[in-house]
Amino acid sequence: MRIAFAAAAVVAMLSTPSFAAPCRDAKGHFTKCPPNAPAKPVRCKAANGKFAKCGTPGAKPM
Repeated sequence: MRIAFAAAAVVAMLSTPSFAAPCRDAKGHFTKCPPNAPAKPVRCKAANGKFAKCGTPGAKPM
């Protein structure tokens, strides 16, 4: 009985793909998921070419 239960559990784990995209629209249809890449932080350089805080006078975003 334990072997049958273990075999059923293994088959259930292998039959459902865990990599499927969970993105669906309001009607329940599959849609393309939006990219979830993190936004790059804004870096600023001072007049002398070194990195500085963006609030510093003379610093410009790159």
